Amino acid sequence: MGQSSAGYSFHDLHPDTGRFLDDVMAGLSRPHKTLPPKYFYDTHGCALFDAICGLPEYYLTRAEIALMRGQVGDMARHLGPGCVLIEYGSGSGRKTRILIDAIEPVAYVPIDIAREQLGATAAEIARDFPRLRVIAVCADYSRSLALPELDDFGARRRIVYFPGSTIGNFTPAEAAAFLAGAREQAGAGGGLLIGVDLKKDTARLDAAYNDARGVTAGFNLNLLARINRELGADFDLSAFRHRAFYDKAAGRIEMHLESVKAQAVTIGGRAIRFREGETIHTENSYKYSVHEFQELAQTAGLAPVDCWMDAEKLFSVHYLAAPG
Repeated sequence: MGQSSAGYSFHDLHPDTGRFLDDVMAGLSRPHKTLPPKYFYDTHGCALFDAICGLPEYYLTRAEIALMRGQVGDMARHLGPGCVLIEYGSGSGRKTRILIDAIEPVAYVPIDIAREQLGATAAEIARDFPRLRVIAVCADYSRSLALPELDDFGARRRIVYFPGSTIGNFTPAEAAAFLAGAREQAGAGGGLLIGVDLKKDTARLDAAYNDARGVTAGFNLNLLARINRELGADFDLSAFRHRAFYDKAAGRIEMHLESVKAQAVTIGGRAIRFREGETIHTENSYKYSVHEFQELAQTAGLAPVDCWMDAEKLFSVHYLAAPG
């Protein structure tokens, strides 16, 4: 199941066992081919995403960190001490450390599908916060997940923390269902602290997902490289190119991998054919106004309590209460 020490435990629920091939084949068999964005985050993909977060075009991480540093005291007033902090998609943990410092939770539960990064980050946080119980869970947080061990801490409440703009990867209907699941995880009287990217001018959005150095392109193409490595496929990465654009009507960035020629790729003994110009839709990133997101949260049974934005109003963090 996992490994543990006095203040740290790691539980591997093997979220990728048997699902990667099934998900890839299901997505590539559709009339409009897709791949799930959660599979971006193998070890190399995590390193590439960390590099993206430092790019000059990628405003999101800088805006969110500045917001957290400036407003975490006010956030802590809502969250209170003595809670269990459950983080979906913990990543490198930079923003989490700001929050842990401010709210002093009794336990921290990072949940992520990226096994290696999760283990490294959670162990570092356990070392740097020796009085904090850290329970790392390698799992797909988009699926129903039971965390019974949390009932042993006598915490005042559960807070689900979902930083970054990952909620934008879901369609609005999927996001509402996800938020309803997060509400159930938080339980009566708990809450959800969540990052949401805001709508802004098209040029700035397009630049953020088409950086001049090509790091985002490499991140997108690494998904095909991972399929080659782990599933024995024969994608020719030079035969696909990164495409990303903002669809203003839909309110979302779309990321695609476009086939530059007619070709066939073999995966699991099956040939998948591509037309020249045909794309694999790898990610959506929906952008919201504050009002739009609060309305969405209400459909999931959550009550908007507060919202913070950075100085340029590029990014927002919302606190939503789970009714008691």
